[in-house]
Amino acid sequence: MIDFDDLSDAFSGQTVLCIGDLMLDEFVYGEISRISPEAPAPVIAVQRNETNVGGAGNVARNIAALGARCIFVGLVGEDDAGERLRTTLSRERLIEPLLISDPVRPTTRKVRFVSEHFSTHMLRADWEMAAPASGAVEQALIDAALRQLSRADIVLLSDYAKGVLTVQVIRSVIDAARRLGKRVIVDPKSANFGIYCGATLLTPNRKEFADATRSRADDQPSIAAAAREVMRLADSDALLVTQSERGMTLVPREGDVIHVPAHTVKVRDVTGAGDTVVATLAVSLAAGADWETALRTASAAAAVAVGKSGTAIVTLAELRRNILPPASLAAEEKIAQSTGNLDRHLTAWREQGLRIGFTNGCFDILHPGHVKVLTGARAACDRLIVGLNSDASVRRLKGEDRPIQNERARAEVLAALEAVDLVVTFEEDTPMNLIERIKPNVLVKGGDYSLEQVVGQELVTARGGEVVLIDTLEGFSTTSLVKRAGGRA
Repeated sequence: MIDFDDLSDAFSGQTVLCIGDLMLDEFVYGEISRISPEAPAPVIAVQRNETNVGGAGNVARNIAALGARCIFVGLVGEDDAGERLRTTLSRERLIEPLLISDPVRPTTRKVRFVSEHFSTHMLRADWEMAAPASGAVEQALIDAALRQLSRADIVLLSDYAKGVLTVQVIRSVIDAARRLGKRVIVDPKSANFGIYCGATLLTPNRKEFADATRSRADDQPSIAAAAREVMRLADSDALLVTQSERGMTLVPREGDVIHVPAHTVKVRDVTGAGDTVVATLAVSLAAGADWETALRTASAAAAVAVGKSGTAIVTLAELRRNILPPASLAAEEKIAQSTGNLDRHLTAWREQGLRIGFTNGCFDILHPGHVKVLTGARAACDRLIVGLNSDASVRRLKGEDRPIQNERARAEVLAALEAVDLVVTFEEDTPMNLIERIKPNVLVKGGDYSLEQVVGQELVTARGGEVVLIDTLEGFSTTSLVKRAGGRA
């Protein structure tokens, strides 16, 4: 198993070439309270509507939401829906859209009417031409994809059977990818898995798999037996069957079957959940994940997606919150990454009428003396912010051989303490600018300082705040610890 922090850090360096059926997803939310007097049909009182990039476009957006780059090859008509998709995708920083126009077909568009209160779909209206692309359009799709293959770390074919992934497009892309040593993931729609011959991984859902293999697919042994037969015919390395609340079962050509249970979540809408799964699989595998790690990561992403309404994307931050242990997240979320993040905390705490405290230091090697001051500081306020000297600031104050630990490591150790509510790094030699920004109700330092030596005390007391000095523990200091360890202070 690969550490998720290492894996997610690698996401941003990956490029996925995604080819598939693009569509415009629209959701009309409202409630039904009466029957039309014109016909025995319910009338929906519309409350709001949303428009999203759907189909393979949602796969591309999920790839980008995880921090990876997506080169997306798709097809649109020369109509308003197509123009809306072009405009929306062009605004996505990590998506490079290569859209082919077909003047004789409409852009695939789906409008869903949804009960706002119950989150249930009542009706769907489709505009589409589910026919294979014409010869000229087909060749344009092939040319666009093959020109980008060398740039991709992995290839993903998202088949919605709307005409983009013709047999010739599929064959051309898979064969070219194999010649370049690129792995190919296919989210199939055709029941003839043979047309995807040579793909690294096929990811049908349970119904698609049962239809294609004419098997029950109701337990792991039956899935494994049917999958291995399919893989022999399709020359694939693995086959993944997604089974909604039953989880996911991966059957590799070699090795044991891997089953990952589904997360227990409240399902709001399953629209696009499969897109999230294949996008996360592609990015994870490209970043170096093994099969099990990629599956567990995709399962966690799916759990986030089904908890949202409409065609949803899952961000890396949301995935981290669902996959990392609560203690790890608690520490990570207590480190202010920007002044905006600090201001949001301050605004929320002030709106709640909370008393905000502040203390600061280098905290190079955390010891009991630090812990006593921090605990005492937290007792004097409702929320404690700790100002942390940056690495450059510590070097200026302590010498070139300090700090012992870099600022990220020092911040994480501080954030893990229950007494600390937020850690903010500052670059200056003193925290004066930070104190002016925070305007704390309480300013705290160790008792080895006199009141006059406390930076910012005049500012705090002038605003009616309080300065608190905490008695320190004798015999504890970072300098003495460094000397004892044989280092230089």
